Amino acid sequence: MESLAVNDIPKGGPFRTMAQQASSANEGLFERWFRLSENKTNVRTEVAAGITTFMTMAYIIFVNPGIVQETGMPFEAVMYATVASTILATLLMAFLANYPIALAPGMGLNAYLTYTVVLSMGLSWQQALGAVFISGVIFILLTLTRVREAIIDAVPASLKGAIGAGIGLFIAFIGLSNGGVVVSNPATFVALGKLTDAAPLLTMIGVLITGTLLALKVNGAILWGIIISALIGIPMGVVPMPSGIVQLPSLSAWQPIFGKLDILGALKVGLLDIIFAFLFVDMFDTVGTLIAVAKQGGLLDKQGRLPRAREALLADAIGTVGGSIFGTPTVTSYVESAAGVAAGGRTGLVGLVVSACFFLSLFFTPIVSAIGGAGAVTAPALIIVGSMMIKAALDVKWDDYSEAIPAFLAMATMPLTYSIANGISLAFISYPLIKLCSGKGREVHPLLYVLAVLFILRFAYLA
Repeated sequence: MESLAVNDIPKGGPFRTMAQQASSANEGLFERWFRLSENKTNVRTEVAAGITTFMTMAYIIFVNPGIVQETGMPFEAVMYATVASTILATLLMAFLANYPIALAPGMGLNAYLTYTVVLSMGLSWQQALGAVFISGVIFILLTLTRVREAIIDAVPASLKGAIGAGIGLFIAFIGLSNGGVVVSNPATFVALGKLTDAAPLLTMIGVLITGTLLALKVNGAILWGIIISALIGIPMGVVPMPSGIVQLPSLSAWQPIFGKLDILGALKVGLLDIIFAFLFVDMFDTVGTLIAVAKQGGLLDKQGRLPRAREALLADAIGTVGGSIFGTPTVTSYVESAAGVAAGGRTGLVGLVVSACFFLSLFFTPIVSAIGGAGAVTAPALIIVGSMMIKAALDVKWDDYSEAIPAFLAMATMPLTYSIANGISLAFISYPLIKLCSGKGREVHPLLYVLAVLFILRFAYLA
């Protein structure tokens, strides 16, 4: 009996191997879920794009716990919360909106929770998470009622850009401080640290390495910068040797913070301005990211609008509520998703791959803990991310002083007062007042006058 060679087996016949059948079934499943052919993509392209996106944003696994642990929350517990909230929100984006956009705890918002809400205002981290939960619920209500879009439309581009740039300056200042490059000084408030010391030196080395990788357009430049800096930091005595490489995830490490948010405590303290800051920053961060990434991937409609925008915003809002329960600051869409879109990603399958990669990271806890615990290793990432965010200042109309001065106040006061909320408040007070006094009051949306009064009352209340 003549035997059949593998190449002789009909591809569509009953002799297909089990592997071929399984592969075909998976592709059919992904096609039904994510409409790959309709979006002119395939499984291989989406998987490659998902891995690319993960590489560009995986630094959050180290950086977010490194910041939030200063509130008293254990590093490893926050790491679990970071991964869990990222997976939840990204899967929601994948299945609700079918967009190749990943979400994770927001840079800037984690700094706001840590340095302003907890360390400066003296609230407990439980109350701070309660405020995040409340803001998330408001996100959901505003999204379902379309009020969110109305608020976004009311705020001028100059203020949106200034707030983004101000947060970038704030993040960079935190990175310079954590790395020992900038230190306190009783005479000048701040001064340059001793750059020959190990920690500041490693911070500057990390900035140079990461900056070079970014200039060379290396995928995952920030992550690679962190890893290389950590390896250099071990012989310098800045980074401890990991206790191991692989470790099975243990939910017991998550217990100290999981579900420990204090919603009633947040309500009793009266955190209106704090909740608004969480709400406002995430609102514009998410919308800006969605539009930027969608534009790059050709996902906008003929009118320049984002289809399924409501579903995308809802994924962000639910992710924030879930993240507060898990034990992490506000979750938001990541502009690093643009890297995956540039690699060809067009559907929610990208988010599915990103989520799988984040889950696998839990098996390397010893390495993550060793790297994330060294401030000089994660500080360059904060500085670099801050430099990326400063370009939002290009949206400010600098030749119009009624636009430029409120914008500058927002950008300057965020790092100098160590508070995102202060910068937003001063911008929203000065913008309508300067416009009104200069005879341009009709250019201001009525909602901004209402917000200005609320922020004036905020300062009167705090006083």
